[in-house]
Order: sequence, then C-alpha cells, then structure tokens
Amino acid sequence: MTGARILLLGLAYKADVDDDRESPAYALIKLFEQRGATVAYHDPFVPVIRPTREHPEYAGRSSSALAPQGYDLAVVVTPHTVFRQFDFSSWNIPLVDTRNCVSQRPPAYFRA
Repeated sequence: MTGARILLLGLAYKADVDDDRESPAYALIKLFEQRGATVAYHDPFVPVIRPTREHPEYAGRSSSALAPQGYDLAVVVTPHTVFRQFDFSSWNIPLVDTRNCVSQRPPAYFRA
C-alpha cells in the first residue's frame, strides 16, 4: 500500500450532515496512512476538518475535488445524496462502495 493515493468519499458520520464526530473515515485514514498511503477526502458537508479532541492530527485538512485524477482508489465512506446521484462510470480507478449507495447504471450503449 506504500505510495498509494486514496480518495475517501464522505467524512461525515452520516449522510447529508456536517457532523464528523465518530466518523469511520478517521479510522480508515489512520489505517491507510499507517500502511504508507496518502489519503485525501471529498465531502461537500465538511469542507475543512475542525479541531477535535479525538482527532487533532487531522484538523485543517481540506476537502478535495470530486475527481479521480491523481488517485489509485476511491472509497465511499458516507452515503451522501451527491454520491448516490453521481455517475462514476467514467472513473478509471477502482471504487469501493462500503455503503452500497452508488448507482449501478448500465453502460451507455445499453441505455434506452
């Protein structure tokens, strides 16, 4: 995992809120970074991580763009509505959907 660049999709504890306390994303960040990965996140509800007692080391990190460029893997952590509606079909990196919220759209040539 050393050198991998990972984009976490969602930092908030639950969908469509800005509350990031007790978010599983922090455990994932720690796990991935301990194994040598570089981790970024995208969350429209948490533009910047606020200082907390539980995770002071992450304070000040900013949300990245919702784009696959520069990443080796994307992981859906929070099932925000924006992720449910977003078309990830053009992304050329693996997408791990831990919340089973990404639309299973058929390829364009199967659409009516």
